[in-house]
Amino acid sequence: MKKHVLAACLLGAAGPALAQQAVADYPIQAVSFTKVKLADNFWLPRLKTNTDVTIPASFQRCEATNRVKNFEMAAAKSGKFATTFPFDDTDIYKTIEGASYSLSLYPDEHLKEYVDLLIAKVAAAQEPDGYLYTARTIDPAHPHPWAGMARWEKERELSHELYNSGHLYEAAVAHYQATGQKNFLNIALKNADLVCATFGPGKRAVAPGHEIVEMGLVKLYRVTGQPKYLQTAKFFLDQRGHYNGYDPKSPDEWRNGQYWQDDKPVVAQMEAEGHAVRAEYLYSAMADVAALTGDKPLLTAVDSIWQNMVSKKLYVTGGTGAVPSGERFGNNYELPNATAYNETCASVADVYWQQRMFQLHGDSKYADVMEKVLYNGLISGVGLDGKSFFYSNAMLVKNSASFPQTEPARAGWFDCSCCPTNLARLFPSLPGYVYGQHANDVYVNLFVSSTADLLVNNKKVSLTQQNNYPWEGGLKFIVNPATATDFSLLLRVPGWAQSQALPSDLYTFADPAAAPGVTLKVNGQPVAVKLRNGYAMLARKWKKGDVVEMTLPMDVRRVVANPRVKDDIGKVALQRGPIVYCAEWADNNGKVTNVIVPSTARFTVAYHPELLNGVTTLTTTVPTVQVDEATNSIQTVPQTLTAIPYYAWANRGKGEMTVWFPARVLDVDLVTRPALQAEQKK
Repeated sequence: MKKHVLAACLLGAAGPALAQQAVADYPIQAVSFTKVKLADNFWLPRLKTNTDVTIPASFQRCEATNRVKNFEMAAAKSGKFATTFPFDDTDIYKTIEGASYSLSLYPDEHLKEYVDLLIAKVAAAQEPDGYLYTARTIDPAHPHPWAGMARWEKERELSHELYNSGHLYEAAVAHYQATGQKNFLNIALKNADLVCATFGPGKRAVAPGHEIVEMGLVKLYRVTGQPKYLQTAKFFLDQRGHYNGYDPKSPDEWRNGQYWQDDKPVVAQMEAEGHAVRAEYLYSAMADVAALTGDKPLLTAVDSIWQNMVSKKLYVTGGTGAVPSGERFGNNYELPNATAYNETCASVADVYWQQRMFQLHGDSKYADVMEKVLYNGLISGVGLDGKSFFYSNAMLVKNSASFPQTEPARAGWFDCSCCPTNLARLFPSLPGYVYGQHANDVYVNLFVSSTADLLVNNKKVSLTQQNNYPWEGGLKFIVNPATATDFSLLLRVPGWAQSQALPSDLYTFADPAAAPGVTLKVNGQPVAVKLRNGYAMLARKWKKGDVVEMTLPMDVRRVVANPRVKDDIGKVALQRGPIVYCAEWADNNGKVTNVIVPSTARFTVAYHPELLNGVTTLTTTVPTVQVDEATNSIQTVPQTLTAIPYYAWANRGKGEMTVWFPARVLDVDLVTRPALQAEQKK
């Protein structure tokens, strides 16, 4: 691993450092979100909605559901824990994290004062030795049932004490990076010092039941340079695999070591397994520790897990965690549509993981997966209003008595509201995922209209993107160095623009040779596209006003799944650019699960600024299966199919939706009228 000077080089953020130290680190560093100013038609309105709607709504709901009251009672050491789960503290931490990022982008004195007020309440709830867990502190003699009578007694299973600490650390570092204030950071450091004094060689040992404390400790290490935080993060990783905990008599047969990623040592884990959110937080931490310590077995393991997930356990929308029982990864190729779970938090965790894998290896395939998640499976989790959410993200919704799932609707809040607050913290940090830098190499991973202030060869360089992505494939990059300077600009050429649906054989394009190639120009002159690890590399002496233009093919592509994915045999999904499409009831006469998309279908592409906050739709005429009750017959009837971006569904009420379409009629399920009537009465 390359040596770097450790400052506050937080993933996606940077700010004042408390300490500096020469250490191993990621070869590629993210360009700080504070150095990137967005001007993007797609993402900027979403970030503004997050600031104006999502974050205030989250704070209001934390107040209304007594999450804030729990801290007040903990400070008074009086009362009864007033919410459902012992991890409800983290909803406040995550919303503060999102507000902190937001304050850096959109200064707001009122919001800042409110955040400081909440931080003061958190400080008052903290016990003198640093312990912070309202589910016990309020009434230590009667802690939450998941917590056990002693501290950390049930940490391996359900207490979430270290999970709470991890989100505290992440939020405190974000707040410090964004504001320069140490009031929240000091709370986190006091708690982390207690954790480090309690756990470690010769002390208490446990594999945290819900990972994220490992990621949080790494961030504290980056800010402070104190080795104990990194050492404790690695210690927690090393504790996995020493206790399986499998109970053959348990009615939940999945509740074993695999569910917690604790059935094998981390260096022996080669597949994505168990609870998807826990897993992807763990894999992010494995990447962190591998980068910072040079641990090669750890790196080998996380590389193998990544390959398994991307080649066998990823939905076409980027969703992960197929199985509702245990919110977990299924077996290889177990990707059902009717019961797809795809927790929104898993998509958030996956973005963190993909960013880290890119920083380790500098290969565009990791940014390809990150883009797929961001534009599809992640933003589907929040409604266009910014205050309605999906906990799980369906792949198929059907009006049928034989269908195992009721029509989902977005909700404003959940008893377990990890997903809304996770989105609140991710959105405003997005600018930190656009660019990366390694010495003289400047990477562009996401095509987001923006201006980045870089330092290359100790010279200031301004890099501006201008585009209408993801609707159009024309991309412009304007390079403005303070003085002429040599460096390499690496522009990601998406796999989908090279006829690769995914960097594996899990999904492929039905017509892989159909799309035209990528074109590249510098100052108006065509240049050859020379790829390095999936990036078009332009190495030259850059001068002020140099313009690079890259054009990506934006054809509508049919996606087919590996034949081992049983639910998708004989079916196609639709993709244009990075966007995966679905058909929804509102545009298709109330029904979409009767639609056939044959290989002969040709699509009309049109942008509709008035529809769903502005989307590009796909339309074509296709056969649909229709039932004629009068003649007791079935026939196919031509009908216009309108497909919308998957992320935009369920913003106009409840009804049918599908991502996968049969390419031809293979079978028909018959539902009798009495069964249908019985279903409708429920």
